[in-house]
Amino acid sequence: MKTFKHILFAFVAVVVLHACSPAEGNYPGSEYMPDMGHSVAQEANVYSYYYYNTWDSASVVKLKDIANPGLPVSGTVPRGYAGAYLASQSTDGPSAQAVMASLNGDDEVNGISVPVNGHVPYYYKDTEPERERATAELIANPYPITAEGLERGKDLYNKFCGICHGEKGDGVGYLVSEENPNAAYPAAPANFLLDQFLEASNGRYYHAIMYGKNVMGGYADKISYEERWQVIHWIRALQAKEKKAEYTAESNTLNPAFGTPASKVAPIAQQVTDEEVAPEEAAPAEGGSHGEEDGSHGGDSHGGGHGKK
Repeated sequence: MKTFKHILFAFVAVVVLHACSPAEGNYPGSEYMPDMGHSVAQEANVYSYYYYNTWDSASVVKLKDIANPGLPVSGTVPRGYAGAYLASQSTDGPSAQAVMASLNGDDEVNGISVPVNGHVPYYYKDTEPERERATAELIANPYPITAEGLERGKDLYNKFCGICHGEKGDGVGYLVSEENPNAAYPAAPANFLLDQFLEASNGRYYHAIMYGKNVMGGYADKISYEERWQVIHWIRALQAKEKKAEYTAESNTLNPAFGTPASKVAPIAQQVTDEEVAPEEAAPAEGGSHGEEDGSHGGDSHGGGHGKK
């Protein structure tokens, strides 16, 4: 009995010692119930060093370094965004609109809309020479001037820009106005109604939204690609109002280079109903059923029946 106890004790000792053996070379080591003392879960809200995870020096990492979202592979472009970038670089308004129409599925009956609201490549750095280059090269707004777009731009502008630049674009937002008893701003916000900002290209505004300017921070992570351009549309509308000009979906008398009214963009596709089809086209062929006629038209000319064209 005594011998059995010794054997049992020795066996337990060997198991315990083996379970706590340290890591060496390619051997990861072992530990008795390691999850009880070392959580392998990533604490998303902890940015400090994970000092509980102390198997070796490689295990002691700063969670902030692994909790931040990773970047895609270099050169990765989300579907549809390459065309959107080309549209944004175009100095020809109608050409830019043609690119956007293609992305929106307007150039063919069965076109699929590709939303362009997220990341779009921006090949200008946060430097003064690059800001000047963007100002010189980014001229046309890739989105047409629409009533809906202006409403979105107004809402976004008032939320993100108006508090400094003012709802009128005059640079007298609440943070610097007399209405705010605690107004204390290190630099006066830009007054978009001045001639220097009225004459500036869209690239000057877009670059400032991306990276910020002076004490203003960047908003690239707060508003999407399309939203940035709609905000610029609204700034132009405020400038037009000040200059007694028009900047709407019907007309742009402020500066044609800044934006193309939706009314000036020719529709690429058109929907036609059965009632609008000429009688000789709608009538079934003699000697065949209406279903057969629909089928023949679907393959030859209508691309899917009388309901669409």
